[in-house]
Amino acid sequence: MSPNRADQLGWGSYEQLPQGRTLVMGILNVTPDSFSDGGTHDTVDAAIAHGLELAAQGADIVDVGGDSTRPGSVRVSLEEEQHRILRVIRGLSERGIVISVDTLNAETAAAALDAGAHIINDVSGMNVQQDMIELAAQRQVPYILMHSRGTSTTMDALSRYENVPDEVIAELLALRERLYRAGVKPENLILDPGLGFAKAGSQDWDLLRALPRLLEMGNKVLIAASRKRFLGHLLGDEHGPRPVAERDGATAALSALSAFGGAWAVRVHDVAATADAVATAHAWLGVTPPILDPHEIPHESEN
Repeated sequence: MSPNRADQLGWGSYEQLPQGRTLVMGILNVTPDSFSDGGTHDTVDAAIAHGLELAAQGADIVDVGGDSTRPGSVRVSLEEEQHRILRVIRGLSERGIVISVDTLNAETAAAALDAGAHIINDVSGMNVQQDMIELAAQRQVPYILMHSRGTSTTMDALSRYENVPDEVIAELLALRERLYRAGVKPENLILDPGLGFAKAGSQDWDLLRALPRLLEMGNKVLIAASRKRFLGHLLGDEHGPRPVAERDGATAALSALSAFGGAWAVRVHDVAATADAVATAHAWLGVTPPILDPHEIPHESEN
């Protein structure tokens, strides 16, 4: 952990987050069935402990979700979703952690904000509900708008595009207009191209190559690629896709490329490796110089 974070785990508020560099968002799934870490942090104490660990490893934001959105997953009730996450959010908020709440439901988002969350991360895409839009406008909090089509059970059948970047951008522009009309401020809107959500095959790579076009829209851009299917297919062999738990190296590489390309944040499971990857990209760009002066430390072999 860098010296400027050594005396506290979190930044305290969204406004205190570092400016001018790509942020790292650590994933905290408080669910039994998420595609990567379902059931690992499904008690309040375990989830809080893991959230604090993510912050200690370099997460600027911890993204807390209580309802899996993996393809084929089935929605849980509002009561169950809130039961899973609200105590976790309170516990992390009390430690100064900046929190985003990963939810499709305005009621849950409102309860999470009341419990100490700072950001709404809404993956409903084209199905975004008007009450969620109105909540984001009323509370004037950062709102992540992700592109998607359909639901977790139908999205894979809706991954048909003539030109993926063109259509995703057009659909995001239409959704953005709804948010602006409702009173959401441009500075509070963060765009997520929705990798893996109603995307298949090479479509995710097409979207990643379109990062400059997404940034030209004028909003912050979040890249959420961690351990997703398209990385498993990239790294697979004759036995099938690379297992989920073995995709962190590719995720870190993609995070470095996203940081080099100007993404506002990357959302990942393995925070430590990603924080190093992002720091390396920023050193290359000259955004963040090395903490240690090589002239002030003992000589070490480069071999």
